[in-house]
Amino acid sequence: MSDLTLRRSNGGESVDGNFWQQVGGRPTFEKLVRTFYDGVRHDPVLLPMYPDMDLEPAIQRLTGFLEQYWGGPAAYSDERGHPRLRMRHLPFKVNPDARDRWLKHMRAAVDELKLDPLHEGMLWGYLERAAHAMVNTFDD
Repeated sequence: MSDLTLRRSNGGESVDGNFWQQVGGRPTFEKLVRTFYDGVRHDPVLLPMYPDMDLEPAIQRLTGFLEQYWGGPAAYSDERGHPRLRMRHLPFKVNPDARDRWLKHMRAAVDELKLDPLHEGMLWGYLERAAHAMVNTFDD
């Protein structure tokens, strides 16, 4: 009896490793986050949430966080401690409009990755749940 491989790459090879490795590691997460922030850069609701409208520190933080969450290096926690996402977002007005804008830009970024359906679904499911969890007001 042979071993059964349920996961295969686009090329047909069996897929080993964690999610971070399976989707391409740091380059994939850098592309995701930089594409996302390209959208934020032109969003009149989201852009003002960034001090001095400098997105590079936010790009580095989100890339590090997502890498760590999906099985990559733990540099985010080494540098910043526990993620405490809700606490870190409390100073910002995250209402349903801001959430929906965040999801719109993140959806475009995820689509740019052209991941296989299983990985895309796992990533998008997490991002969507996280975005809903960050809402901290229903005021306009």
